[in-house]
Amino acid sequence: LHQIWWTTTLRPAYKRCKYYFELHTDTEVWYYFEDGFLTEEQLGLEGRMLQCFTVPWMNPADVNRTPDWVNETVWYQIFPDRFCNGKPEDQQEGLTPWRLGPVTNEERFGGNLEGIRQRLGYLQDLGITGIYLNPIMEAESNHKYDTKDYTKIDPAFGDERTMRLLVSEAHERGIKIMVDAVFNHCGRKFGPWLDVQKKGRESEYADWFMVQNWEELKKRADTRDGRFYSFAFADGMPKLNTNSEQVIRYFCKVCEDWVRSYEIDGIRFDVGNEVSHRFLKRLREHLKSLKPDIYLLGEIWHDASQWLQGDEYDSVMNYPLMSGIHDFFLDKSLGKEAFEYMVNRCYTMYMQQNNNVMFNLLDSHDTERLMNRFKDLDIFYQQLAVLFTMPGSPCIYYGTEIALEGGHDPDCRRCMPWEELKNEENQKRIELMKELIRMRKTHQSCRSLYFHFPNEYENRRCVEYVKLDEAGRKLEVILNCSEEKLEIHGTGEVLFSRNYQEGRLGPKGTLVRSLGI
Repeated sequence: LHQIWWTTTLRPAYKRCKYYFELHTDTEVWYYFEDGFLTEEQLGLEGRMLQCFTVPWMNPADVNRTPDWVNETVWYQIFPDRFCNGKPEDQQEGLTPWRLGPVTNEERFGGNLEGIRQRLGYLQDLGITGIYLNPIMEAESNHKYDTKDYTKIDPAFGDERTMRLLVSEAHERGIKIMVDAVFNHCGRKFGPWLDVQKKGRESEYADWFMVQNWEELKKRADTRDGRFYSFAFADGMPKLNTNSEQVIRYFCKVCEDWVRSYEIDGIRFDVGNEVSHRFLKRLREHLKSLKPDIYLLGEIWHDASQWLQGDEYDSVMNYPLMSGIHDFFLDKSLGKEAFEYMVNRCYTMYMQQNNNVMFNLLDSHDTERLMNRFKDLDIFYQQLAVLFTMPGSPCIYYGTEIALEGGHDPDCRRCMPWEELKNEENQKRIELMKELIRMRKTHQSCRSLYFHFPNEYENRRCVEYVKLDEAGRKLEVILNCSEEKLEIHGTGEVLFSRNYQEGRLGPKGTLVRSLGI
């Protein structure tokens, strides 16, 4: 099966539009309508009822609109407890000393908002223009996905004043701030849940939770038996009923306060495919009325089309792209056409408005770190070259700039090794990351939605694609994923390279160059 994906932009003179396709071969013409293919004779059959593709009326309110600034953003994800302790003199009880190497879920290392604020200069110098913060509201655990109070900054991280100062100073440096919203579930110490445990069905918050067995709840209310939560709750935490009008109003107010109090720029929704569509539609309408360009991002690991119709999320975390890139480098039986198919699949699922602000990542607090997967710097930089040249906006996880290692959760949440950053090898890696970020920000073609795969090299494991911007400027990406050297065709301005010399691209080599117009 051979497929060609292409896009075009149509600007009809009127608000209504009907259309069909003409498909020309060397010897014949076929006509494609909503109900199938027709020959020229069938098309001209007198009295035929033609089922054109139809846009009945283009209502401005129904146009999918996403915030333009996101496409210009290079994100940096921070897990606050492990990034930087800005107040080491205020030693909290029970903290584990900052260290290198593996970590567990039980340890607290003391990273806080003040530490992030003190490192804004470092992030600005790196080229970062957006920070995605894992949860910062009050919670019991170090990861803070078990929220106790949605209206209060966790004391371990700081207070409202520190958060306002962090956002204000980030904005002065041209850096946006996105916070994590955990609305699928709450912690066991969340006030309304404590009330439900105490009063059962008589609680004014009874409708706030997805309780399936009230008798069982009553029996186990005073226990910490995790098995109870397997049938009524999510991951050992009470599951919120986001169909409830009370819950919808509560979280609309919570998010409004975050916007008004801290002036945040975006919200990432944890377990974004399990909160109700009704909840998301209402929340989007409310937040966009307060701040039209706020970025609403869903954590969805699969095809998210039903959440991206213009009335819920602006975008989702592009895990299909992450897994597709990984699998191509893992599976040597895959040829370049598999890579092309994977990329096309990821970018034909959604509207262009969503693709333009897709949140692209290669690792996160929920995955094994990028460097751990192949333990090979050449492959590491090949994957980063793809990340920084794909449509959407790229995000690097803290420490990726030095190829920080870490296994699956929780080991991917290691402490940021600030003292180690000074050594020569890490300084070289930081400079390479700066090159990639600078390339992304300088060349519009990196950020563009438009690309094609020219297939000029016979090597089956040579990935090649050309990005084009609206002015027609071309940027070429060539990845040699084979064991053989490649003779590179043509010339151009080299923007980023690895294992490339005198027109030859070595095994595991990367070449990104500008070809002009």
